[in-house]
Amino acid sequence: MTSTTSRDFIGYGQNPPDPKWLGGARLAINFVVNVEEGSELSVADGDDRSESALTELGTQKSDVSGRDLGAESMFEYGARVGIWRILRTFAEHQAPLTAFACALALERNPAVAAEIQDRGYDVCGHGWRWEKHYELDEATERKYIKKTVASIEKSTGTRPHGWYCRYAPSVNTRRLLIEEGGFLYDSDSYADELPYWVQVGEKPHLIVPYTLATNDTKFVRGNMSTAEQFFTFLNDSVEVLLAEGKRWPKMLSIGLHPRIIGLPGRIKALARLLDFVAENEHIWLVRRIDIARHWITHHQR
Repeated sequence: MTSTTSRDFIGYGQNPPDPKWLGGARLAINFVVNVEEGSELSVADGDDRSESALTELGTQKSDVSGRDLGAESMFEYGARVGIWRILRTFAEHQAPLTAFACALALERNPAVAAEIQDRGYDVCGHGWRWEKHYELDEATERKYIKKTVASIEKSTGTRPHGWYCRYAPSVNTRRLLIEEGGFLYDSDSYADELPYWVQVGEKPHLIVPYTLATNDTKFVRGNMSTAEQFFTFLNDSVEVLLAEGKRWPKMLSIGLHPRIIGLPGRIKALARLLDFVAENEHIWLVRRIDIARHWITHHQR
């Protein structure tokens, strides 16, 4: 049966390109902190319920109708405590970091926005209020993209050059990003371990894929309980990719959330991994924007 789908099931196949990572690295690692706290669903912001996703409720949903003060406080913990524990850990290791940031979250925590700016971390737009883009009509999505760009630039001094929707883009997202201008890439794909180009209308557009696998969401969605378990999973992933990287260098994204990894019993996994990767000569620790710029320079469409 011949399929007419536009989906790509082949990609790079058995012969992925040599990414030519800086210094001949076998693996490029990008750490991502998702700055969302303050942008989630909230009755105080006019929503009909409180957000419960990616909290200690795990895969459960809050059964509180209306305002859930418990769920609210878990998000507040991420902004008040967890984010600073993460930022201190990266500062101590002098490691680069990318923020997938919701614009309203940065507006409501200007000290975090200032720290991101002062440390030279890059910001990838994560929406205005962590909205589900796949549910938005085109005009509304266009408005939110424009609003997000202007807000992040005001908060951090630099506009976002990348984009990552909450869970999934709409069928219009990439076209609207190109229409808005100024974006070098989006990360709304989990389809590969290397950046790749897609054609959007008449223009090539770069994808720097993300992952939900090497991600601290495993603590609340994957039955992972301890820092040791998380470290083992991350470390195994790094070791496999380093071994493969002798022939096929790849990239690895590691996703973090202040209200999850920011807890004291979990942060140890992050610190241990940074101890290992920061000293490995075969690893390029890098911001996401630098991966995008590298690919644009060395792998033109």
